[in-house]
Amino acid sequence: MTELTLVIGNKNYSSWSLRAWLAMKQAGLEFAEVRIPLDSPTTHEEIRRYSPSGKVPVLIDGDLKVWESLAICEYVADRFANDLWPADVAQRAIARSICAEIHAGFQNLRENMPMDCRNRYPGEGITPGVEAEIDRIFAIWRECRQKFGTGGDMLFGKFTVVDAMFAPVVLRFVTYGVKLDSSTKAYTDAILSLPAIQEWVAAACSESENFAHFKV
Repeated sequence: MTELTLVIGNKNYSSWSLRAWLAMKQAGLEFAEVRIPLDSPTTHEEIRRYSPSGKVPVLIDGDLKVWESLAICEYVADRFANDLWPADVAQRAIARSICAEIHAGFQNLRENMPMDCRNRYPGEGITPGVEAEIDRIFAIWRECRQKFGTGGDMLFGKFTVVDAMFAPVVLRFVTYGVKLDSSTKAYTDAILSLPAIQEWVAAACSESENFAHFKV
């Protein structure tokens, strides 16, 4: 198999990098990881060495480069792990609709509650726009768990791309102390209990700006 390389940003801050990374880890893939600090004078130049968009993440598979988190997740599912999507066609369509909504929306949450695994800011960032987006997220979680969640703790039972897309949201809710009810807390706990998430958070908490290329 061609060696895969995933280029990401700081684990503490790069929510889009987490999505692709988590999908690949949950698929059981071995891959080389390149981390590029997002706030250094050479950031743009370094990312441009790998990514045609000038953004992270980007997956390199031989001569192929796949950029954007959702496209990487789709590629991983197509080539290596088809079970990253629900098997049922209708459920798969709903899952893809949710992923597209996450990818394009929730701008208030992004702006007011940036991902920061190392720190805690309880109660900060709550605006009317953020509250409305949190309500929408909770509605998605509850509906998916009720309709599709049998057979596991994730939104569609087993882990799917949808859970990879929501993982940074879960970490944001921890950082900013978002209030959860029993159902939303159960899902949050399920995401936080994933060994891959624990690995990511541990790396984020110990991360320095002097990153090297290494194998994961």
